[in-house]
Amino acid sequence: MKVTTDACLFGAWVAGRVRSLESGVPSRESLTGRILDVGAGTGLLSLMIAQQCNAEITTAEIDRESFEQASDNIAASPWSKRIKVIHADARAPIAIGVEFPNKYDIIISNPPFYENELKGGNIKKNLAHHDEGLLLTELLTIIKKNLNPDGTFFLLMPFKRNEEIRKLLTENEFFNQQMVFIRQSVNHDYFRIMISGKIKIDEAVETKIDEISIKDEEEQYTQAFKNLLKDYYLHL
Repeated sequence: MKVTTDACLFGAWVAGRVRSLESGVPSRESLTGRILDVGAGTGLLSLMIAQQCNAEITTAEIDRESFEQASDNIAASPWSKRIKVIHADARAPIAIGVEFPNKYDIIISNPPFYENELKGGNIKKNLAHHDEGLLLTELLTIIKKNLNPDGTFFLLMPFKRNEEIRKLLTENEFFNQQMVFIRQSVNHDYFRIMISGKIKIDEAVETKIDEISIKDEEEQYTQAFKNLLKDYYLHL
């Protein structure tokens, strides 16, 4: 699968949030938490986060070829000792001899986008982008089962599922902390949402809503995009 700009934006945003969670830790050298990446793909998200923080990361991928590519990418990186790649179906890890041993402080996922929509002829794309791989309701079950009570989860979703994801988060007793709406440019409508959330909290707190455009009126990267991606892109 190709590396997409919105996935890079999501990885940089999550890495920044994770880094901010580490900021209160006395020793920057100490491990500050455990992260689970559900649906590793090429390993992009785990690598971006590992570049910016000291957490131990477990990344799970069901597709064999994607798992092998993620394994190669991570093994060739400076952060391989802190990232464990497993070939697993996160919905039923025990069934294939793999069980996530402890709960996680952070769970991240760029899950399949489209459910109950027409599929193309590419089987791998169908698995990655459609409900043949992982339903959103199944992902939320994984999060609830494996997230620490005070942990945080991060999701990248299509904007067209905005109302659906809000409804599902409420039904599954999650608190939606923040939503960032993404545009391809200032002249486009929203097409993605980055979400951070927690297991439901008692006090009433309003969800924070932000937005970001990847490009400006002149089709150049916006300053907000540059600020997030400057540590990853070579020519920003």
